[in-house]
Amino acid sequence: MTDAFFTYRKNVLLAKSPSTQIEGVFAATSGRSLPEEQEALLQQWLEEGVGNLPASESVPAVRKVSVTLTSDWLEGSELLMTSLSDLNTSPEVTRCADQQHSELNALASSELEDHAVAELARLPSEGTVTVAGSAPWAAVVPQTGQPTAGCAGSNVEVLNDDPAVLAWSLACDSETVPPVFPAQPIQDAVPFYPVPTEVPYHEILWRDWEDLSVQTCVLEQVSKNTSLFEFRVMSYNILAQDLVEQGLDLYVHCHPDILNWNYRLPNLLQEIQHWDPDVLCLQEVQENHYWEQLEPTFKEMGFACFYKRRTGTKTDGCAVCYKHSRFQLISLSPVEYFRPGLDVLNRDNVGLVLLLQPVLPEGLGLKAVSPLCVANTHVLFNPRRGDIKLAQVALLLAEIDKIARTAEGSYYPVILCGDLNSVPDSPLYKFIRNGELSYHGMPAWKVSGQEDFSQQLYSRKLLAPLWPSSLGVTDKCQYATLCQPKKPGRREYSRDFLLQFRFCDVACERPPQLVLLEGVTDAKPVASAREHSAVTAVPNRHHFLSFLDKQCSGVIQHGLNLTSVYSHFLPQRGRPEVTTMPMGLGATVDYIFYSAEPVENKAGRRLYKDGALKLLGRLSLLSEDVLLMANGLPNPFCSSDHLCLLASFGLEISSL
Repeated sequence: MTDAFFTYRKNVLLAKSPSTQIEGVFAATSGRSLPEEQEALLQQWLEEGVGNLPASESVPAVRKVSVTLTSDWLEGSELLMTSLSDLNTSPEVTRCADQQHSELNALASSELEDHAVAELARLPSEGTVTVAGSAPWAAVVPQTGQPTAGCAGSNVEVLNDDPAVLAWSLACDSETVPPVFPAQPIQDAVPFYPVPTEVPYHEILWRDWEDLSVQTCVLEQVSKNTSLFEFRVMSYNILAQDLVEQGLDLYVHCHPDILNWNYRLPNLLQEIQHWDPDVLCLQEVQENHYWEQLEPTFKEMGFACFYKRRTGTKTDGCAVCYKHSRFQLISLSPVEYFRPGLDVLNRDNVGLVLLLQPVLPEGLGLKAVSPLCVANTHVLFNPRRGDIKLAQVALLLAEIDKIARTAEGSYYPVILCGDLNSVPDSPLYKFIRNGELSYHGMPAWKVSGQEDFSQQLYSRKLLAPLWPSSLGVTDKCQYATLCQPKKPGRREYSRDFLLQFRFCDVACERPPQLVLLEGVTDAKPVASAREHSAVTAVPNRHHFLSFLDKQCSGVIQHGLNLTSVYSHFLPQRGRPEVTTMPMGLGATVDYIFYSAEPVENKAGRRLYKDGALKLLGRLSLLSEDVLLMANGLPNPFCSSDHLCLLASFGLEISSL
């Protein structure tokens, strides 16, 4: 019986519309309806029972229902794929009240009971019961001595609106009461568990808003005379439709109707409109859907939109939208990670980096607020190619360094959103948060932590340097042309002057601290090599050797001081947070990082406190077990295979 209840619950969680009213009693026959005498007695009993009901309640007319038992039953994913339209058009069936069980049992003849039990004995332990053209229902053959559960009938109004859309509206204040199945034995009866009258997706997937502005640490940092420019940022991987159709095997748990773009688009737009972000960072945005549907809709909602499609033949990309009433654009930098001829950057992923100026409301007088740098990206998925992921993130950080750097050498506040395809506490995550990573010799699969390939005999390892100097990005994730500004009074040497030292003894010495690279620094330079190398500058020899030593040390760094909005753990449930559920397994791969001030390092982990950019609140995430109750992602309520991330920030407003 437990299995049957779980099976029917899975069917319930797939239904996107409320089922019809469930009342009365099932007549378990092999295709035969009740005799006329028994039907008349049943009608008489119902008429007598009406007088005992309150005036506000009503009993619908009795319908003749034929229940056919069939051995052509469904199981596994086939049962989960029960047609939603069938569930919505199932006939009204009357069920008995608890106090009338004995009378109803007397109405059924012993011949019918014996025949029904004989038919049930031929079926598997879980079968399908077809009710007059409705969808298959889960049934359980009663075991010897095992009590079965009955249910009192209830009169519930049938709703025509889709709860997947209604659930986003805060106007729906009524609480859904789950059906109660009192455990009272019924002799020789087949238990049928109908779909509840409403699918409580909005209760199962309820997400709380966590107000962090009332925390002591935040209150201490915000003085009474300091005002904040408050805004919301959302990051959302909305699942491109082309990717759905190319990987249908990933969504066998979903009914085809909820995978249709015409169903998913209104849900996604309703969700975005409900949370009302000021800055919206989207991943997996299909190009034709963006230009034809999303951008026009977002513009009507007051957004200014920018889009970058993936390079190559890919049809999706990233988009960043902001409300033009809250921000003005200072600069825009699309980032393409593909570099011809570089194995470590041979994929088509992209990113966007924007520098925005907050718009202060009128009447504040001589006030100013710092510009804000917003970055959005979708990093390569392949769990085996952590080297590519790391190089892509380094390239994005170099672009952020260029856009967010001030004239004094500091940084404007930064918010980095995206699907990084890396789990918390993975080396790539630690690199972003701690600002440093020693990667030399690290297995490539380990960088993202998505899967464990440690049992493989041969695996790709990361070697230093991770990318060639021709890329123009240093080991500090800065563009080489920007990271070392010329100092006043620094000497410049001509090429002719430097060539005078190409054959000197110092130029031909192999420095003892130089890292040994086979085929590169393992042999003493010869005359033929001297012409080619022509050591650039003897006066700068120590700087040159230091540069080589850093490049070959296998350590990369960045100076942006970023920390995560989320803690990646739900203390009230004792479970990790989840942002996606590929193949039924929950994981966190989506993030919102923001600028903070480092406090100290503990055991290699950098601790932060809020600086000019303060985290005021966030939308809570869910755990894997909760999403399993809703049949995973996507489902009729959440139309993507990722959850959206939402955070509220405050920028300090200062006097000019």
